This record gives sequence, structure tokens and C-alpha cells, in this order.
Amino acid sequence: MAATEVGCEHYVRSCRLKAPCCGKFYVCRLCHDAEEDHQMDRFQVKEVQCIVCNAVQEAQHACKECNVKFGEYYCGICHLFDKDKKQYHCQPCGICRIGPREKYFHCEKCNLCLACNLQGNHKCVENVSRQNCPVCMEDIHTSRIGADVLPCGHLLHKTCFIEMCKTGAYRCPLCMHSACDMQAYWEERDKEIAQSPMPTEYQDATVKIICNDCQAHCTVPFHVLGLKCSGCGSYNTAQDGGLIQPPQPPHPPEPQEPQQQDTPPDP
Repeated sequence: MAATEVGCEHYVRSCRLKAPCCGKFYVCRLCHDAEEDHQMDRFQVKEVQCIVCNAVQEAQHACKECNVKFGEYYCGICHLFDKDKKQYHCQPCGICRIGPREKYFHCEKCNLCLACNLQGNHKCVENVSRQNCPVCMEDIHTSRIGADVLPCGHLLHKTCFIEMCKTGAYRCPLCMHSACDMQAYWEERDKEIAQSPMPTEYQDATVKIICNDCQAHCTVPFHVLGLKCSGCGSYNTAQDGGLIQPPQPPHPPEPQEPQQQDTPPDP
């Protein structure tokens, strides 16, 4: 029998999991965690209850009583039942991923499955997915929400990245590197600065900066609209000290009036 279209807001499945922690039946670990004051370890699940005939049985792909499939996809390690999303179990990740498998590879250093177009084309950060999302502070590795790999190698939930960009933020919350291609924005800033000269007293002022994109330390012209890195052209920079004014030329000495000599007395 095919899987029936039942389940919860998280998964399409025809069974409930018996929580090994409290013995209660829930459709999934997420439903359990939302109701209870503790979390379910889905890897320790031993029994399930068929939603169709209510038979309690060992966790398996189909009901031993009515033969209904508990899910189009089933993983006996994760005890994941769901509709077919081309899932596959990644042994190094330790969990199931949405596939298809041939479109992903497991990066050993990042310890994460990534799209094949990122193979040899991303910055590795060791065990990067074992950190929480720096925006929402929720787990990334086992999250049902996909993650974006930033140019710096850090991860954000896709939804968090979209919301972050809506606020005008463009930097990675962890390392401050630009989180997307900013070249068009930097060129627009160039035009704005060219059209807005600084007052005379600041036109030759400079300032030391640190670039968040290329990590260069340099001294650049001061402008209130932005401080451009002389190394990579980024405006994602931070000021490192106060204004540096050019030395003023010495003033010429003021002319001295000749001193009047005393008139000798008449003999």
C-alpha cells in the first residue's frame, strides 16, 4: 500500500514515533520538542504507531498489520519518514540530506554536504555547520531550513540571509566580510564621492583603515561617505585612528619695523 497523505506540518508520514525519552507518541521530533520541556533523540526511536490502524510496532518502512507505507522515503538510521524529496543518508554528516545525491558532495574539512558547483570553489571552514546560525542562533547542521555558504565560508540559514539583506546589512555577522558581490555598490559609492567634495580644510586629510574584505591596512583619503580600501577597492572598511592632516607650510617671518635711534642731545 502507498503512503497516505497524512502527517504534520513538518513531514508527510503515516506513523507516529514513540519518544524514547517520555514514551509519548508524536508525528515527529519537532512536534515533540514544541510540546515538551526536553528534546527527542530520533536516533534512539525503537517503536512507531501506524496512523491508519493504530498498531504499535518496531520502526520499519511499512506497517506489519495493514501494509501501509509509513513514508515514501524511510531511513532506518535517522528514523526519517517523509514524501520522496530525493533524500539520501550521508554517513559523514550522520543525517539524511535532501538530494538528489549526485548533485552534492561531502567536504571533509567543512564536514558538510555542499552543491557540486562549490567543489574546489569555496572557502573551507572546519566543522562550519556544527555552529549555530549567527542570525537566529538556531542549529544549522540538522535544520530543515537550507543554508547559504557565504564567500568567507560561514553559513547562514537561507531565510535568515534574506531577512538580513532586507535590512540593508551586507556583512557576515561572524567575520564582517562582505556576504555578497558588492562591486556595483562600490562603483555607485565612487560616483557619490566624486560628486561630493569635502570642505577645503578636509580635502587633503587621510586616515588609516582596516579592510574587512582583504584584511589590508592602508592609509586613504578621508571622506564622510566612505573610506575606500586601496588594495581591493572595497568600502567595507573600519577606521583605525583619527584624521591625519598634512603638515602646514611654515609661515614667513613677519617684517620687523626699523627701530628709531635716539637723537643725541644738542651740545
